Amino acid sequence: MTTNAEKYNKWIVVLSIAIPLVVAALFGVKINVELPVFLPPIYASVNALTSLVLIVAVWAVKNNRIALHQKLMKTAIGLSVLFLTMYVLYHMTSNSTTFKAQGFIKTIYLLILISHIILSIAVIPFVLITYVRAITNSITLHKKIAKITFPLWLYVTVSGVVVYLMISPYY
Repeated sequence: MTTNAEKYNKWIVVLSIAIPLVVAALFGVKINVELPVFLPPIYASVNALTSLVLIVAVWAVKNNRIALHQKLMKTAIGLSVLFLTMYVLYHMTSNSTTFKAQGFIKTIYLLILISHIILSIAVIPFVLITYVRAITNSITLHKKIAKITFPLWLYVTVSGVVVYLMISPYY
């Protein structure tokens, strides 16, 4: 017999593989369109807002504000989708910016950037599994994986803002 959560497993696997592959493929697509706004500070702000929403969502659940927690988590997922859409759109319409600083600061930048990229891919199945466990009312399992998902997701959102702040002088 298949449980409710097992019905979603195929989608979790498909999305966890497809999202990074589609993003990587779209990085190879360049369209000659000038956007009406400069997206990096906007999507960095969306990342910062996502960080705040995640923190407030944890506060909400720890204070037994379950309905608020649910709304905040759906908001965090929506903000992450919005971020990713703007991020890909920017890179499809603009040349990549090079971090020009040298020495120790460049090493720090690269460590943060590489960890950000790797964990932004790794967090996808964690977010999806955590969400599925919540919507299928597998609350014990949801809590267990959420303890891993939250710090990963928070690191990805915060490190994204840090990467933006570090590279912004070179735009």
